[in-house]
Amino acid sequence: MAKRVLVTGGAGFIGSNIADELIHRGYNVTIIDNLSTGEKCNINPKAVFIKGDVKNPKDIEKCFTKKIDVIFHIAGCASTIKSFDDPAADLYTNVLGTINIINAAIKHKVTRLEYASSMTSYGVVDKIPVKEIFPARPIAYYGITKYSGERYVMATGIRTDLGYRLNTTAFRMFNVYGRRQSLTNPYQGVVSIFIGNAARGEDIKIFGDGEQSRDYVHISDVANAWIGAINNPRAYGEVFNLGSGIRVSVNELVDIILKAFGTSRKKHRVSYFPVRPGDQRHMQADITKAKKLLKWKPEMKFDKGLQDVINWAKETCG
Repeated sequence: MAKRVLVTGGAGFIGSNIADELIHRGYNVTIIDNLSTGEKCNINPKAVFIKGDVKNPKDIEKCFTKKIDVIFHIAGCASTIKSFDDPAADLYTNVLGTINIINAAIKHKVTRLEYASSMTSYGVVDKIPVKEIFPARPIAYYGITKYSGERYVMATGIRTDLGYRLNTTAFRMFNVYGRRQSLTNPYQGVVSIFIGNAARGEDIKIFGDGEQSRDYVHISDVANAWIGAINNPRAYGEVFNLGSGIRVSVNELVDIILKAFGTSRKKHRVSYFPVRPGDQRHMQADITKAKKLLKWKPEMKFDKGLQDVINWAKETCG
């Protein structure tokens, strides 16, 4: 059984939560993170921490002083909007960084690689819920780089010239939410952005009419999928949607959050702005494949998960 896992981006929201769960289940974890958006306080004290950047192969090499059985490649630039401001940064981190991880995996004969892809790979879809077999037509630079990284990973998994098999899996994650998602970074998840606004009494900004909808999946369910796939041969060479299978509109989300803070749109200022480039109108995951092959399904109900984040935010913001 694989016991030592390298988590790239392990100081960030998704990476640190998954690293914690790995450690809870008895895995030895090494984390590499450049702390550009991740927080050192998120790093589990039982993990080995390497401050480094996936864009730098020398930094990655530092992670292999001990044998690595599995790589969870989560590090990346993770903002649709910022990708338009600096396309090169996305390209270097999300594509070149992924290639560097692949090269390190091959060099050290790592047999398992799981990759953090994105629902933005789909772009504007013809119908929902979206299935993994639907065309990938990303309209955001971020989505283009995440899909490119995904293809590099999956293409490596079918190479026959390596002398061994690198078993790969990609997870197209939808709107992941949970504790540790930044309450102050306006480029991260909309759940934490709105909760942070409400907690601090700030205006809430909605880009579009608010009727656009998203599929929100709790970080605990995401962690279960990633870890459950490690030793599952049915996951090898496959791409999976990770979502809840349920859509919630942005207006509904705002109403739920404001109600939890004892207010409403009538009392709390909510402003509407033009749609931003790269935005998808509606997204909802078809999770049939993950249920069938991974025996996975989301366990956290949205209202319960959201309330947990709100409780954490109230503690964090005082």
